[in-house]
Amino acid sequence: MDEKLKVYEEKMKKTMNNLGGELGAIRAGRANPHVLDRIVVDYYGTPTPIQQVANVSVPEARMIQIQPWEKNMLKVIEKAIQVSDLGINPTNDGSTIRLVFPELTEERRKDLAKDVKKKGEAAKVAIRNIRRDGNDAFKKLKGTEVSEDEIKDLGERLQKLTDKFIKDVDKEVEVKTKEVMTV
Repeated sequence: MDEKLKVYEEKMKKTMNNLGGELGAIRAGRANPHVLDRIVVDYYGTPTPIQQVANVSVPEARMIQIQPWEKNMLKVIEKAIQVSDLGINPTNDGSTIRLVFPELTEERRKDLAKDVKKKGEAAKVAIRNIRRDGNDAFKKLKGTEVSEDEIKDLGERLQKLTDKFIKDVDKEVEVKTKEVMTV
């Protein structure tokens, strides 16, 4: 029976991982190298994450330093950051690129907090959709070698799983909102 639930648990875990990635990409006034995770550069014809072509470090609380392993990648990385939705202009000193994160205004913090909540709600919807798919699949088991009681039990266990993941989403959203709102 457990393998029937396992599929839905895996999907819910993937949803949580996705949420974690999205929340990690939201910058909260402090330099977080994860804001670069979604930015890819053209490395000899292959779209490659910045972390794979350069050393990314955080020398100060509000600065990210990117040191490409090949000098010819400087301009490529700089351009990729400029065209991204990061909203920060990189400074290039000829050997490294620096991203300085400005202090966030109260209004911007509130917007980011709303964005965090929106992403959390989207994750909850995705988890509930997974539950619905699971319940639909369990209903189709009616008339097979699976008894009504076992189907009901699967539904209840799936609901417990759903509740656990929804609680986890709320926790992550709360932590990220606190981080964003902290000056």
